[in-house]
Amino acid sequence: MRWLITGAGGMLGHDVVEELTRRGEDVVGLDRAALDITRPAAVDTAVREHRPDLVVNCAAYTAVDDAESDEARALGINGDGPRLLARACAAHGARMIHVSTDYVFSGEARTTPYPEDHPTGPRTAYGRTKLAGERAVLEELPGSSAVVRTAWLYGVHGANFVRTMIGLEARRDTVDVVDDQCGQPSWSADVAERIADLGVRLGPAAHGVFHATNSGEATWYELAREVFALVGADPDRVRPTSSAAFPRPAPRPAYSVLAHRRWQEIGLPLPRDWRSALHEALPRIRKEGPLRETP
Repeated sequence: MRWLITGAGGMLGHDVVEELTRRGEDVVGLDRAALDITRPAAVDTAVREHRPDLVVNCAAYTAVDDAESDEARALGINGDGPRLLARACAAHGARMIHVSTDYVFSGEARTTPYPEDHPTGPRTAYGRTKLAGERAVLEELPGSSAVVRTAWLYGVHGANFVRTMIGLEARRDTVDVVDDQCGQPSWSADVAERIADLGVRLGPAAHGVFHATNSGEATWYELAREVFALVGADPDRVRPTSSAAFPRPAPRPAYSVLAHRRWQEIGLPLPRDWRSALHEALPRIRKEGPLRETP
């Protein structure tokens, strides 16, 4: 198989390229400078010239707060771009995996993880634009596409919460972290493995919506405490607070835990627990060094 990865300069895109390369796959990674997915001619040319069997779209507008005042631009990248890619795939005989987000749900559930077929109801501009992208891909490529929703990503490449906590532990005596938002901390390398596993199965018996997060659940406060403990710091230096202490233009989901039933349906095991993934990931993240700026 030949794979084409868009958004290959981002954290997840980088890991998808790395995972496929490790498996010996024929993979082409295009970052934003190499391919602007909002340009129809450029998208068609990229798919036609590279002749992929499968396109994985990791390109996205991910500035959740900025999207509240910039929804048109976010929709162009998150909604129109995926449709252009899906149409190019249809024209040139390729399949497609599109990466989406937990923000397509309302985030108002309290105890039950969202199944893949749960009704959507985004409360933010970002969520609305990502849902538009999901629908576009599934409409343009029925039977030969998949939407992979993920959430709370962290990894070696780029800015993320785990790297931020590592940096703050070294600079501050205490850190206040919200304890009223619950989700699934997810290592981008694990998500990349899921995408690679799905890609080789994608077709009539394996298509539609999948949830790619690590299992279990935690609040941001609980995740921060785990990070502090793993770097040898006192977790009590992390203090719980509420979302009201950090007002944002876009409301954050109070509960964004995703269910994983579809993986078992296609013969794959459930994702591993988030603590297991974090324990493996943290030494690699620390080896990469601190970010120049704290997000």
